[in-house]
Amino acid sequence: MKPEGRQASPAFVFLGERTSVDRIVECVPNFSEGRNAATVQALVAAVAAVPGVRLLDHTMDPDHHRSVLTFAGEPMAVEAAAFHAITVATTRIDLRQHAGVHPRIGATDVVPFVPLRGVTMEECVQSARRVGQRIGTELGIPVFLYEQAATQPVRTRLEAIRRGGLSGLAARMESDPVWRPDFGPSSVHPTAGAVVTGARPPLIAFNVNLASHDVAIARAIAKTVRESNGGLPCVKAIGVALASRSLVQVAMNLTDYRVTSMETAFRAVQAEADKAGVRIAGSELIGLVPQTALGPATVQTVRLERFDPMQVLETRLAATAG
Repeated sequence: MKPEGRQASPAFVFLGERTSVDRIVECVPNFSEGRNAATVQALVAAVAAVPGVRLLDHTMDPDHHRSVLTFAGEPMAVEAAAFHAITVATTRIDLRQHAGVHPRIGATDVVPFVPLRGVTMEECVQSARRVGQRIGTELGIPVFLYEQAATQPVRTRLEAIRRGGLSGLAARMESDPVWRPDFGPSSVHPTAGAVVTGARPPLIAFNVNLASHDVAIARAIAKTVRESNGGLPCVKAIGVALASRSLVQVAMNLTDYRVTSMETAFRAVQAEADKAGVRIAGSELIGLVPQTALGPATVQTVRLERFDPMQVLETRLAATAG
């Protein structure tokens, strides 16, 4: 899952001290395509074609009907790669043909910039603004700034922008001046919808799968554990059905893993699953995870499936440094 919430602006710095010649920003765009491998590969190729950008990871999920790319590099190169991929998504993804369990309002749904080394949060805000302006001007898609880049308090949280889906956003754009986009036209694009871009700290997409077909159970657990309903701080959660795996899932975003860890989130879900008489089938990470988020026994404690040490952000960055 990839919804995100507003947090403070701590200095997340990886791989040593900041220097003026080693500036790394991460970009983690989410696209509304998880079933057409050719389209996802075209997105990957668009990023990989930009000099100075390291493609760190990509995933695609047919149930969520969503793909997530992770890449990093010097800010201007990352901005170019992000815009290149968004352009490809705009030509290849038609939201009128899209159906998946994950909330979304765009072919390119959300494009966060994350400071990793030698780059401030404010510089990532400026990256989001520059890319957003290009999307609005050159692609004719309305763009909303969120998180640290938000220009309206009501649009800080991604879920607020997504409320009611694309049709809900379109209605607000038409009737409420507060919902005029930051860039681009005042109505949604017919096939690409809208794009959200901004700046945020590192986020962990952590999902817990339940051995059940009852999505109501997953939704009830998600409602209990998420911050917005009085649950764990810095946790967002939704319950979804995974038809291809005959499971249901509590899909979570840990927006500050130093406040609520994967272990804490897992134990909370497990406690609610036990009350419902449902067995935990395992858990999964989507994308990469900072090394400091993994304790000595985290993988075993949260029952991560198919965990690869290369999912550690610092390890992947070092492996792609050449």
